[in-house]
Amino acid sequence: MKRRHWARWAGACTLAVVLSELAGFAAADATPHERMAPLAQYLMPPGSEIALARSAAPNAISDKATVLTLDSQGYQTAVRGTNGFTCLVERSWMAPFVSPDFWNPKIRGPVCYNPAASGSILAYTLRRTKLALAGDSKERILDEVRTALARNELPSPEPGAMSFMMSKDGYLADADGHWHSHLMFHLPKVAAASWGANLPGSPVVLDDREVPEPQTIFMVPVSSWSDGTSAAVH
Repeated sequence: MKRRHWARWAGACTLAVVLSELAGFAAADATPHERMAPLAQYLMPPGSEIALARSAAPNAISDKATVLTLDSQGYQTAVRGTNGFTCLVERSWMAPFVSPDFWNPKIRGPVCYNPAASGSILAYTLRRTKLALAGDSKERILDEVRTALARNELPSPEPGAMSFMMSKDGYLADADGHWHSHLMFHLPKVAAASWGANLPGSPVVLDDREVPEPQTIFMVPVSSWSDGTSAAVH
């Protein structure tokens, strides 16, 4: 009798442990990126990062661009360019603050800013990155960006600011992968209707998830990747 009682007790304990572990896995899946992962998961070998950053735009542009790479202190100049463009690989904390991918360490967003965007939009990336690497929470980063905006410390997009995101090797979100090859146009805050964005048949897309920085980004998918191969446009 004692042995049967002990066996029942042991079986019950084992079942409780299994159920507890399954509950833990379910909770982890519900909020898989609720905080920053270890920094090493966001970093890349410098050579690989330079190549990925340059894949954001056609070679005629990116080969002569300045290239930034990320280390534990922030973005550093790995290659000094001559055409005024700046190529880098954005990390997850450049997503809208409501995005479930905000801390996703898999995110790699190759982007190449033209001179006008390099002189204005790039500052947004550098600020958020500095705050993220300092260990700030998502909520604190949002507060800091809003405070900087209130103090006029964030520049408005310069006239003509645009960027290339034409890499087929990027990873922009768990739901979308590399999404579509596209161009981005950075303007001071304006309504979607001013560009005909998100209307049936319009090629102009506006992500309606608000960001605190003083910009609206209109995206226009294009039919090829930066290497010239075909990219389906939906």
